[in-house]
Parts: sequence; C-alpha cells; structure tokens
Amino acid sequence: MFGMSKTSKKAAPARILVVDDEPDCLSIIQCRLEWCHYEVISAGNGAEALRVAEDEKPDLILLDTNMPVMNGLDVLERMRKNPALRDTPVIMVTALCERQYIDAASAYGIADYVTKPVDFTSLLDKISNILGLR
Repeated sequence: MFGMSKTSKKAAPARILVVDDEPDCLSIIQCRLEWCHYEVISAGNGAEALRVAEDEKPDLILLDTNMPVMNGLDVLERMRKNPALRDTPVIMVTALCERQYIDAASAYGIADYVTKPVDFTSLLDKISNILGLR
C-alpha cells in the first residue's frame, strides 16, 4: 500500500476521570465523552476520586464541586499536595449559583470550569484545548 507505514500507530485516547455524586449526571457526561472517543474513568465521591486518580493517572479530571463528605475543593487541595497528581489538569463542574467554589478553586490552579447543566460543545472545546497544550 502506497503511503502507509507499518510503524504508524493510532494515538491512545486521552483518559478522563469524571467525578460526580449524582449518578445521572455522571452517566450523561461519561456517555458523551466516550462517544467522542475519550477513555472515561468515573468516581462517585471525593475519596474515591483521589484513589482512582492515584491508581489510574488520568490526563484530565472533571471534578464536581458540591459533593457530600469530601467536596471538590477538598479533593483539589489534596491533589495539589500529592506529587503524582499535582500537575493533572482539572476542570471544575459547578452549579451556576456556586461561583464561590470557582473563585476558591482558582487558587489551586484549575485549568477551567463549566456550569451545570453542562454545555457539551463548550466542555469538549475546553477539554481539547487543555489536552492539546499538554
């Protein structure tokens, strides 16, 4: 075959950890990202998110802000103290009325944020831009 290299390989899909305590929201985001050919890992709470992130080393994390037990800010603070997770880009996912979370999360160096309900066109653009910079 002309122009085909035996050594050309398809790049592995980016791995995205989606963290949300609302199963429906988690499922919708996961399905949309998988449809766009991302490899998606999920966690239903903050403590689980820290364990999964440490084990799986995702390329990017979508992190809900308002969760019981350990909210997104607590997760983010612990991630930034962990050398293995310190530089992992995070997009915070928050309700529009929770602007104070975004302001606080900015101090931890979030890559960006989106509001619920999630505008998937905007989210996919943000993901593409962030992953393209890595």
